Amino acid sequence: MTTTRIITSTVLFFFILFVGSSIYYLQIDISMLTSSFSTKEGGVTSKNTERIETPQVNCTFGDLTLTCPLSNSETQISPTNKTSTEVCPEYFRWIHEDLSPWRKTGISNDMIMRARRTAHFRLVIVDGKAYLETYGKAYQSRDTLNLWGILQLMRRYPGRFPDLDLLFDCNDPPVIKSSLYMQPKATVPPPALFGYCSDDSHLDIVFPDWSFWGWPEINIKPWNTLLEEMKAENRKTKWTEREPYAYWKGNPDVGKTRKDLLKCNVSDEQDWGARLYEQDWGRESQNGFQQSNLANQCTHRYKVYIEGWAWSVSQKYILACDSLTLLVKPRFYDFFTRGLKPLKHYWPIKNNDKCRSIKFAVDWGNTHEQKVQDIGKASSDFIQENLKMEYIYDYMFHLLNEYAKLLTYKPTIPPNAVEFCSATMACPHADGVEKSYMMDTIVRQPSDSGPCTMPPPFEPPSFHALLKEKEQSIKTVETWENEFWNNQPR
Repeated sequence: MTTTRIITSTVLFFFILFVGSSIYYLQIDISMLTSSFSTKEGGVTSKNTERIETPQVNCTFGDLTLTCPLSNSETQISPTNKTSTEVCPEYFRWIHEDLSPWRKTGISNDMIMRARRTAHFRLVIVDGKAYLETYGKAYQSRDTLNLWGILQLMRRYPGRFPDLDLLFDCNDPPVIKSSLYMQPKATVPPPALFGYCSDDSHLDIVFPDWSFWGWPEINIKPWNTLLEEMKAENRKTKWTEREPYAYWKGNPDVGKTRKDLLKCNVSDEQDWGARLYEQDWGRESQNGFQQSNLANQCTHRYKVYIEGWAWSVSQKYILACDSLTLLVKPRFYDFFTRGLKPLKHYWPIKNNDKCRSIKFAVDWGNTHEQKVQDIGKASSDFIQENLKMEYIYDYMFHLLNEYAKLLTYKPTIPPNAVEFCSATMACPHADGVEKSYMMDTIVRQPSDSGPCTMPPPFEPPSFHALLKEKEQSIKTVETWENEFWNNQPR
C-alpha cells in the first residue's frame, strides 16, 4: 500500500467517523425534542412508564432547517384526559359574555375572513397541529410571543384541542364596532377577531397579551420570573416605608389623557401628591432598559394606572406592587380586569379632574393607612393568585375551546399556511433576549391535571348586581371627594 493510499484511507476513515457521529448526535438532538413524550404501545403511553421532563429545544445544529414533522414535540406528547376539580377564577365567566354575539348564529368562515382587514395572522389547528398564515408583521415581537404562548398551551394540554380557525389583531385598539352589527336593522352578523382589549362599543374577543412570555425589546422578563421578583420586592419594602406619593412612569405621547396627567406633577406652585416621570425611550433603548426594571418600581405607596392608545400592558405590573392602585377611569378592558372591584382592588380616579382626584386619594390614604394597605394587598393577592401562569394557560384553553364550539364549518389548512411548532419558532432566532425568553417559558411537560373547571355564565340578576356594585363603589368615592373639596377654604 502506497503512502498516498494510506493517507487517503485514513482521511476517509475519519470522515466516515465524523459523519456517523454527527448523524448520531443529530438524531439525539431531534429526538430530544420528542422522546420525552414518545408514544408507546400503539400510541398510548404506558401507565407504568415514568414521565421524563421534556428538555428545552436544542438548536445546536443552527444550519439545519428544522421542519415540524421531524421535531414537532407538540404532536408527539401523549395526551392526558385528567380533569381538575378546581374552579377557575371568577373572571373566566366573561368568556361567555365575549362570545355571546355569536351564540345564536355560530361563527362561519365568512365571519372570520371579514376581519382580515386589520388582522396580523390567521391561526388554524387541525388534528392537533398548528398552521400559520401571516398577513402583516405586528409591532416588535407581539405576534411571535403570542404564537409561542399558544404552542406552549398545546404542550401543556396535548391532545385536548379541537380543530379551530381564528384571526388575530396585535394592535392596541379594538376594531369591530358593535354599532354596525348589534342594531335591529343590522343585516350581517359581526366578524370574529381576537385582540388584546375591547370596550363597551366593540366586539373584539380579548386574549392574554404577548408580555406574559416577556417583552424583549424593553427588557421586561416573562411573567413567571417577574412576578417572583415583584413578590420579593414587596417583602423587602413595607408599605409604611414607601414614599407617600402617587407614582407613574411611562410614555405620555400615546394619548391626550396621559399628557393631561402630567399637569398633576409637583411644581413650585402646587403639590398634588403625585410624582410623575416621562420614560425617555431613546436613552433607555441605548442602555438596554436597565433603569426600567418593573420589580424596582414598587417604591411608592400609590401607583397610577392610566390608559394610552387603548388598554395598557402596564396594569398587571402596577396591581402587583402592594401599593394602592389609583386607576384613572378606564374605557377599555382586557381579559382579567373585569374581575377587579373598586375599593377592594383599586381606588377610582376621575378622568376629567385627575389632579384633584389624585390629591384627595393620597391625602385620604395617608390618614387611613390600614385601609389603604388592605386594598393594596388585595390587588397584589389577586394578581399573585388569580393571574399566575397556570391560569393564563387555562383561560386560553377555555376561550379557544368555547370559540371552537361555535364554528359552523370544519377548519381546513389554508393554501398559504405553514405548519409551525416550538422548534421552528425558537431555532431560527439568533441567541438573544427573545430566544432566551422562549427557552425560559417553554412548557417542559404536560400538566399533571386538566385545566380548571370553567364557571357558568352570569345569570342576568347577578350580572346586573355586579355592575351596580361597581358603579355604587365609584359613586361613593366621588361623594367623599366632592365633600372634601367643597369644605376647602376658598
